[in-house]
Formats: sequence, structure tokens, C-alpha cells
Amino acid sequence: MAGLAQLLHARGIDVCGSDTNEEFFTDALLAKSGISVESFSPSHITPSLDCVITSTAYPESHPELCAAREAGIPILTYPQALSLLFNAAFGIAVCGSHGKTTTSAMITYLFVHLGLDPTAVVGSQIHQLGSNAIIGNSPYFVLEADEYQNKLSLYDPKMIVMTTVDYDHPDFFPDEETYRQTFAEFAGKIIDRKLIACWDDPGVKKALISFDAKNLITYGWDPSFDYSASNYRIENGRRAFTIAKRGIPVGDYSLSLIGKYNASNALAALAVCDTLKLAPLSRAAEILGEFTGTARRFEYKGTRGSLEIIDDYGHHPTEIRATLHAARHQYPDKKIWCVFGSHTYSRTQTFLDQFGDSFHHVDRVLVLDIYTSAREREASVTAEDLVTAINRASGNAQLTHTHADALKELLEHENEIDILITMGAGDVYKIADHLVTEPAHQ
Repeated sequence: MAGLAQLLHARGIDVCGSDTNEEFFTDALLAKSGISVESFSPSHITPSLDCVITSTAYPESHPELCAAREAGIPILTYPQALSLLFNAAFGIAVCGSHGKTTTSAMITYLFVHLGLDPTAVVGSQIHQLGSNAIIGNSPYFVLEADEYQNKLSLYDPKMIVMTTVDYDHPDFFPDEETYRQTFAEFAGKIIDRKLIACWDDPGVKKALISFDAKNLITYGWDPSFDYSASNYRIENGRRAFTIAKRGIPVGDYSLSLIGKYNASNALAALAVCDTLKLAPLSRAAEILGEFTGTARRFEYKGTRGSLEIIDDYGHHPTEIRATLHAARHQYPDKKIWCVFGSHTYSRTQTFLDQFGDSFHHVDRVLVLDIYTSAREREASVTAEDLVTAINRASGNAQLTHTHADALKELLEHENEIDILITMGAGDVYKIADHLVTEPAHQ
């Protein structure tokens, strides 16, 4: 919503908003753009409004939506409004269960540094560009396209990047097949256009089993793919690897971002650039080497004494395992602790065993109470269940219900910890912020 608000504001439309009183990283971005945000109230709905745009997280019974209907003011959901802008452009949709934020940010960063003047809406702030929304005047529009509630059905892209298809959002998609079919149907919109797919991912292969091979461009870690990487290693504090195009080496390049998964994301961005003939692969790879990432994706927050503090948005077992494995690879001899806040009851319940098996690479994980959402009212699982599942697999979990409980435990042991990772899609990042800003004990 914040990205769309910035985009509309930059195009000369008067925009105001309302939200809960909870703090979000987007608050500062909106304030910087001069967009006012107030607490929810039906009094905000006045005859001067031409349209009300709502998040799909809120029900039709929301007081502001009821007031808009009574006043006869048109209502659009966020994806409906965004699709009106995206579909009129040369839209590049980055979709997938994991990796879509970083991949869409990488594509945006490349386009900006190649002077292509793109528009982009990404799910997190791009550090070097200072926002999650980039306003440009060229036809290019890079969109992080969310599959939840089948928002993909509203978008008509000119190019698709599909990073992963790994069952998620069980509160909306009843089973894995229904979830996968959403991506298959989205791919079906690309008839005589290009789809760039991570061919390492079995879910992507299943979703694209009927896709026309002549429009398919593959990337990953197999030299038979159109774009491939090999020889991944840590070199001078960076992650280095060799890039090849259809089996022919292009050269050795490196990223500041950790994890093989980010090298894979970089391949996707490079494939977009090369397929559209926007820059030589070598030049694009050099530009990506300077990319420093986005907020809440293994984001280095700072230090507290000798303790290094990192924050990450990982909230699905696959993401958690990959991120913590990369952290252990980066810090093989360090004492790593994690504070984890699981996001939504339905996800926690559906993937409970997988969550339990996701924390082998840390020395201890402090588990917060489950962070619910506006769309869930009843608990089917508890943080205690999650702790039991983790301890059954790796024996390193401890229940710390609240932020205060977790902070107390961390402060008691801060001199024993080298690396702290706060992880989850809720407000667990506030623990990292507190530790960085509050003075350390002498």
C-alpha cells in the first residue's frame, strides 16, 4: 500500500491514508513523501474523495469501507488499483514463494543504474534507492507480484520471473495443488512473451509443466540452463561465483549478499537484462556486485558491544533453513542465537513439523508468541507447540513469550553471543532495533 501511495502521489494525485497505530518501516517513507497517515476512523471518508483503496487484509465490514459505500465512493482493493498502472506499462512481474523481494529489487537497481528510468513497487525498502517505490518515466514497471488471495489474476505482465513455488498461505489456498495452479494460470498469460524461471526449483517445474518451452528461459546451478552459476565460494568477505550463458562462461563475479539463494536471485535479474538486450551480461553483473540489499532481508542492523545484530523477514520454513544455513556458512565458528516470531496461526499449524526442523544451524532460538494478522481471530496452535517441535528436532529452543522476555534473556547472555538474528514477518525486528539503540552494559 505504501508503494502505491507514493506512486500515485508522485503522479500528482492527492493521497492520504489511515492505518492501525502500529509502527511500520513504511511510516518514514510516507512522511518523507508528504503523505499523511492517521488512525482509522469513518470520519476520514468525506465527499471530497474520488476513490478509496483498501488492503485486502481488511473485511468489507471495516467501518471506513462501510462509510465509503454509504457515501457512494468507489472502492478498489490494493491489487486492483495497482494493476491499472502496471498493466498499462511494460510490466515485469516477479512472482514466487521466496526470493521475489530481493529479485525485484535487484532488477530495479540494475534498471536505475543503467539509466532506464523505471517505475517499481517492491515489498521492502531498497537500501541504496531509499524507498520501496521508484517513480520513473520509461515504460518499464518492475513489480513484486504477490500470490496471496490470487492477486496474480489481476496482473497482465509483459515478462514474468518465477523464483520458487513452495506451498504457503494455507489460510487461503487449501492445498499444494491449488497453490501451484495459481502460478500455472499466471504463466498462462504469457503467450508470445518470455518467462524466466528458476529451473532448480521442483515447484516451478511442476507449475510450468504445460508452458510453451520456446518462451521459457531457465536459470540456476545446472550448466545446461540458459543462465547458470557455479563454483560458489566466500572470497575476500564476499560471495563469489562463476556465471555462464548457455554453458559458455561469462566470468567470475561476486555479491555482498550472503547465501547461494541470492546468487540465484542475481541470475534471474541478469537474465531479465540480457533477454531484453539492455546491457552486456558482464556490465550488469558488475553493477549487481555493488547492490547492498533491502530492509529486513538479512539486514545488518549494527552492534552492541561485540554482538553483531542482523534482522531477517524469513517466515516460511524453507526461507528460515536457507537463511540460517547461509549464516552458519558465513560465521562457521561463531555463537549464533535467533529470536523467532512465527507469523499467522494457520502457517504455523500447517508447517509445524517443518518449522521444527529449521533451526539446526543456530545455537539457541528464542521463540515469541505467534504474531497473528487482521485476517485471523482464533488460535489453532501455540508458541509452546512450536518450541516442542524445534526441541524434538534440534533441542535448542526456549519459549520467551514477549519482546520483554526475549530481551531479558538476551541481555543476561549478551556476552556469550556473537551473532543475533531476529527473524519473522511480524514485529520481531523491534528487538534488534532496541538492542542497537539502547546502551550496552559496561
